[in-house]
Amino acid sequence: MKLKEEIKQTKPFPTVQEEAILALSRTADQLAAPMNEVLRAANLSASQYNILRILRGSAREGLACGEISERMVRRDPDLTRLLDRLEARGLVTRARGTTDRRVILASITQQGLDLLASLDEPVRTSIRKALGHVPEERLRTLVEILEEIRG
Repeated sequence: MKLKEEIKQTKPFPTVQEEAILALSRTADQLAAPMNEVLRAANLSASQYNILRILRGSAREGLACGEISERMVRRDPDLTRLLDRLEARGLVTRARGTTDRRVILASITQQGLDLLASLDEPVRTSIRKALGHVPEERLRTLVEILEEIRG
């Protein structure tokens, strides 16, 4: 179904660029829905999940907030609040850096690692459900186009 039909728009889009932005937004929302259901069952937001994955992939000594922020898929201006919630659940810890005491390093706990491990397969399944019908070659082309747009 075309975007105009989906959103019941009767007039043409003013520009193809506007149509592309709206189509990307609509598609991103649809693609995120199955994964968000998986995360909601674990009482996590997409941003919290992203932080946990970043910390799982980082060195054991942890990462400073600025480093976490740079790696996030979607920028969240309130990273401290997100880390507060994850820490309250025992999923991350924060400590002052040993070389620079002004820096606070966040690290994932074993409980956080266990939670991510339990989510790995359901998340992969939700991704396959969302994109499994699209041939891999077309997905690679899509990735290249999106990289060009971000570039």
